[in-house]
Amino acid sequence: HYILCDYLYVLTLCSCFLRHARSRNYVSESEVCKLESVPLDFGDYHPLKPITVTESKTKKMNRKGSTSSTSSSSSSSVMDPLSSVLDGTDPLSLFAAAADPVTTTATMDSTRKKRDKDDSSAVGSDFEPWSSKRGEILSRYTTTEKLSIVSGSFSRKATTTGSAVSEKVRTRLEELDDLEEGSQKELLNLTQQDYMNRIEELNQSLKDAWSSDQKVKALKIVIQCSKLLSDTTVIQFYPSKFVLITDILDTFGKSVTISGLLFFLPDNFSPEIVNDTAKETCLNWFFKIASIRELIPRFYVEAAILKCNKFLSKTGISECLPRLTSMIRGIGDPLVAVYARAYLCRVGMEVAPQLKESLNKNFFDFLLTFKQIHGDTVQNQLVVQCVEIPLYLTLYSPAIDWILQCIAYHAPEVLLTEMMERCKKLGNNALLLNSVMSAFRAEFIAARSMDFIAMIKECDESGFPKHLLFRSLGLNLALADPPENDRLQILNEAWKVITKLKNPQDYINCAEVWVEYTCRHFTKREVNTVLADVIKHMTPDRAFEDAYPQLQSIIQKVITYIYDFSLLFSVEKFLPFLDMFQKESVRVEVCKCIMESFIKHQQESTKDPVILNALLHICKTMHDSVNALTLEDEKRMLAALINGFIKMVSFGRDFEQQLSFYVEARSMFCNLEPVLVQLIHSVNQLAMETRKVMKGNHSRKTAAFVRACVAFCFITIPSLSGIFTRLNLYLHSGQVALANQCLSQADAFFKAAVSLVPEVPKMISVDGKMRPSDAFLLEFLCNFFSTLLVVPDHPEQGVLFLVRGLLNVIQDYTWEDNNDDKVRIYTNVLHLLSAMTQETYIYHVDKVDSNDTLYGGDSKFLAEINKLCETVIAQILDHLKTLGKEETLKRQSQLALYFFNTILAHGDLRNNKLNQLSVNLWNLAQKHGFADTKTMVKTLEYIKRQSKQPGMSHLTDLALRLPLQSRT
Repeated sequence: HYILCDYLYVLTLCSCFLRHARSRNYVSESEVCKLESVPLDFGDYHPLKPITVTESKTKKMNRKGSTSSTSSSSSSSVMDPLSSVLDGTDPLSLFAAAADPVTTTATMDSTRKKRDKDDSSAVGSDFEPWSSKRGEILSRYTTTEKLSIVSGSFSRKATTTGSAVSEKVRTRLEELDDLEEGSQKELLNLTQQDYMNRIEELNQSLKDAWSSDQKVKALKIVIQCSKLLSDTTVIQFYPSKFVLITDILDTFGKSVTISGLLFFLPDNFSPEIVNDTAKETCLNWFFKIASIRELIPRFYVEAAILKCNKFLSKTGISECLPRLTSMIRGIGDPLVAVYARAYLCRVGMEVAPQLKESLNKNFFDFLLTFKQIHGDTVQNQLVVQCVEIPLYLTLYSPAIDWILQCIAYHAPEVLLTEMMERCKKLGNNALLLNSVMSAFRAEFIAARSMDFIAMIKECDESGFPKHLLFRSLGLNLALADPPENDRLQILNEAWKVITKLKNPQDYINCAEVWVEYTCRHFTKREVNTVLADVIKHMTPDRAFEDAYPQLQSIIQKVITYIYDFSLLFSVEKFLPFLDMFQKESVRVEVCKCIMESFIKHQQESTKDPVILNALLHICKTMHDSVNALTLEDEKRMLAALINGFIKMVSFGRDFEQQLSFYVEARSMFCNLEPVLVQLIHSVNQLAMETRKVMKGNHSRKTAAFVRACVAFCFITIPSLSGIFTRLNLYLHSGQVALANQCLSQADAFFKAAVSLVPEVPKMISVDGKMRPSDAFLLEFLCNFFSTLLVVPDHPEQGVLFLVRGLLNVIQDYTWEDNNDDKVRIYTNVLHLLSAMTQETYIYHVDKVDSNDTLYGGDSKFLAEINKLCETVIAQILDHLKTLGKEETLKRQSQLALYFFNTILAHGDLRNNKLNQLSVNLWNLAQKHGFADTKTMVKTLEYIKRQSKQPGMSHLTDLALRLPLQSRT
């Protein structure tokens, strides 16, 4: 008979479960369950030791009873599992084996050469590419004036199919001439953004023309764009114009170079292997460019395809570079000329970085024409455009900096000496001196710091501002150390100039750089002086409002070098410096930066009142920034920083002071729930530390103190919004109270948890997504039951008051129809009730008498447990009965087996009625074929193994009564 066929009979068996609960000897069971320790001999094996691969060659023999003779050879090196691809054994390697051997060899040689080239390349990753400078130039050199651009008509003229070759050539030349003879129109009154959009349209037109095989149209676009580089009517925008136009030139250069590679060529190829068609194509391009009448477009377009000279001859590039350098001498405007030299250096470093002589000649040509900058032609142009000479000189910086970077790359130190000598001989050399300090290695500059300061003093203040020179020097000194004896004098000389600056923006740009030098080499006294000077300059007229990025940078540098916070907060002007951050968003970012540094560098806990007061103020600033619009990620970040601070505060054995700090922190950070959670955990930890110090024997004073800790938690938990956060904290805090013999307080926590369970919603938010809460509730209740085992009954509340109350709440809770968690909880309650019937519980709380001590196995106590057990089992069987429908039979099978395992683990199966109940549950689990066969087999094997243990022989008969039924 199955369990549901005789339901009333089964109910008569319910009382047998705990009356015949198996008596447990937890110590002996623990010993039996321990894993057997077996000594292992690894020999030479180690998981990190290189593997020895043995290659075996086996001769195939007849399979019937025959053996194979094997000859093996061992290799001490690890064999590449992919190395057999070229042997023809892998299916995909057949293509490689069938390929033309010449092509295969060329491919392998190309790969090898490319690797060798990467290893020995003259331009490595330490060379700052032009792309990294592009964005800075575009953002720095802007204008509000109206711009103009020449727009050409790029419609392709139809040609007669039968026209001769000479006619085609003539037509293409006419198209090029047409660009210069009136087919273009000038667009006026463009804003900077309109101008940039138009340049982007031209770049896209170039790509479209090239993809549609309209090469002449592409060349016309490039010529038109190159001609724009001769226009300096809006001179302050010229560096940005150069960046935009050279983007188009780069696109054109790459397209032409790729079109020359009509077939595969290895790296470092020789011109001899290039076929005549490719050479003719390259020559054709150079001939077209040679027909361009104007110097500037002819120079730029030829420079853009400089790499194509490699297809023609080995010395093509080395011959072209000097010629192009000489062509620049024909450009009259010094600003246009210097950017042309910069572009030549760009393409030169890409295609022939080893030809430093041409780069040097390019720069020395610039030095020879340097005096043009101060000539009448330039001065008249500046007057017309109302541009001051200091602003004009800054326009040269990107070009000169780039040229010098190319020259100084891996250059010997003697070249710097030569450059310094040339700067001394030139008049008004501040611009050049600034670029030299930007280009050469910081170690070279730092070693000659006093020489550079002397040269800066001699510069003309009316030209390039001296404060920019000192800023460039400071940037080098932030990367390399000057001679120790010169450090103080360097700071004094620089600060004499910086502190006299009237313009707040100029001042803060320099001060930001030299603060790092001060922090790096001097004490807090000098740092305090510098901060005081910054406050003095930036406070009038609220100048700090326009310099928040620089002020943030100063704070970052100070805390980078002074990460001892007791020393940092002893700097008198540090906190007044923070007061300049009056914009809330910036102020919060600065506070976050300080707290991140504190958490990163503070190795030991602190109770320094200076640190605590300062950091509490900083944390309060972060906390008060939280409002209804603050994102959850931002709240989590702020809470994590504040929690990091709270964890680092320790007053040692002064536990009362520690609790006072937590109370103050609770009042300050009440809007951040994770901080309140951390405070509750910290107070619980404080109570347990008190218990540890007193070794569990509280005095009147310590008992009152731990009750105060418990009260802190009991008051704080209800203010939290997360329901499972509250439940778990009630349970955790109750356990802490129980460990400190605060029994009434522990009961209060547990009662609060019981009363909170009905409020658990069906769905909760987990990581921003709604999830069912049943699994979380099941986990919490299992933990709760484990705690209730050691909680003694209240003398005025009756036997098992908390267990009964929790079961009533579970009974009244609305469970989902397709959910069996309620039965799983009831089954776990049987585990608890079984443990409660033992003479000695499996675990105890020190200094707390649990029910095994209070009742001592009293028959009335056991009777109460037995009644409770009958109720629970009735609930389980009722639920099993409701699962008799076809769609729920699988769930019924799983629960029946779960209940069977509970009886097997906790019941005394020597009782016939209980034995019969377990057999009925086993049969029910298999009745409809939904039981997992592997699980049933393993369970039966376990029963058979247990039957061999002392006192468990009765399980042998049970195993015989448990059939294994197939699904059929």
